[in-house]
Amino acid sequence: MHPDVILASKSAARIAMLQSAGLNFQSIPANLDETAIIKTQQNEPPESLALTLAQEKALYIAQQNPNALVIGSDQILVCNGQIFEKASNENAAREKLQTLRGKTHQLISAVAIVKGSDSLWQTTDTAELTMRSFDDAFLDRYLKAAGEDILTCVGGYALEKSGITLFSDIKGNYHTILGMPLLPLLTYLQDGQGMELL
Repeated sequence: MHPDVILASKSAARIAMLQSAGLNFQSIPANLDETAIIKTQQNEPPESLALTLAQEKALYIAQQNPNALVIGSDQILVCNGQIFEKASNENAAREKLQTLRGKTHQLISAVAIVKGSDSLWQTTDTAELTMRSFDDAFLDRYLKAAGEDILTCVGGYALEKSGITLFSDIKGNYHTILGMPLLPLLTYLQDGQGMELL
């Protein structure tokens, strides 16, 4: 018998990825103060920050479920050295997208697996995305069409939905852009934990 698997997230994209891969798991979001963690780690490289957030989420849920394999995952958006967080409202999302348009930014996704208090495995991956130089009229139409995606995704876009219309160039793994380095995770679960996903 393999241990139970828990995804320490309520992210619809991450849940859909794991479900599509055939993983049997439950989703329990880790309600952490991510802003406070980011502030304490502000001098660390973005990759380290993303990993810290992923691990802290996994550890938080693992404390309550010590016999489970807990998957923590997080994503950092960096543009010209500045780290962006999820927007709290539509005006903040508008300002962020106005800042990002016409520029290239990086999405750094991290995933970590914890059991009890032990960190078993972790990795990061980075994708590079370039936004078109769209005008404010297009931005208004996008914000209306995107709905809650502007507040639930760190970039203010869901690439698998209308967010794709914002971009002129994308380099990197699709799953990394959606929020989790899926292929390395599945490889670890199958090879490192001996799980049969299908």
